[in-house]
Amino acid sequence: MAVPDFQTCMLPLLRLAQGRVDSPVSIREAVEKLADQFQLTPEDRAELLDSGKQRRFDNRINWAGSHLRKAGLLESAGRGLFRITERGLAVLARKPERVDLRLLNEFPEFQEFRQRKESTQDCIEKLTETATTTPEEALEAAYKELRAALASDILEKLKACSPGFFERTVVQLLVQMGYGGSFADAAKAVGGSGDGGIDGVIKQDRLGLDAVYLQAKRWGDNTVGRREIQQFAGALQGQKANKGVFITTSTFTREAVEFARHLSIKIVLIDGYQLSELMIDYGLGVSEAASYSVKRIDSDYFAEE
Repeated sequence: MAVPDFQTCMLPLLRLAQGRVDSPVSIREAVEKLADQFQLTPEDRAELLDSGKQRRFDNRINWAGSHLRKAGLLESAGRGLFRITERGLAVLARKPERVDLRLLNEFPEFQEFRQRKESTQDCIEKLTETATTTPEEALEAAYKELRAALASDILEKLKACSPGFFERTVVQLLVQMGYGGSFADAAKAVGGSGDGGIDGVIKQDRLGLDAVYLQAKRWGDNTVGRREIQQFAGALQGQKANKGVFITTSTFTREAVEFARHLSIKIVLIDGYQLSELMIDYGLGVSEAASYSVKRIDSDYFAEE
């Protein structure tokens, strides 16, 4: 099955602690036992958050445990350890079909906890109460949505700009990615050849030990097909070149992608959306609107040994 949401993990986590009343349970043990209980595949267990910094299932177990502690159903029993409380046992005695945020909201401590967070995390709590994500996942989903909207706006601007502006943008992006030395050096090389499907040449490195040949198409809705890639490949061979980048504000047909993939020379295809994402990644044409630093407890600091 797919990785369960963090609220679905609450009842199994509470039952696991119930079975170990006399000894605490470690988070690591809980992750392993509940992964078996949910019959997660190795791929499910290895699935990471979009940030790539934590496994998704681990994150959900940690959040489930955190909320259960805030409601007084679990309590900390040392670093990375927890145990069930009398309140937790009483909740299980009710034989609930599900333990979730609505049930936890019965307890004053949990209500107080949520009220303290209203000013900074109200929107995230509302998301997690009705959805299946943890607060971290809600933040990541919101970030991805904002990034996708920004990429779409960038692409719209690129399609509306002049050919000269588009050419300069492509050059500046490649320079910021580490190609071409300086912008002045790279700009001299681009736009000068116009030879058989080649729009320009840019240094691969600052010393100019190798060159990358460019083709840039500022197209609207027309897709780039195999014919255009074939012409570009022929132009590269005519220059005895073995590296090329084909950049477009449009998209590539499947035939174009397959043709480029099986060439003996290397041609990288960058479509409009990829171009927009690279501009975001390298800070070109965008500015920072806001920055959020998400912190978590440093367990080493609080370890009294």
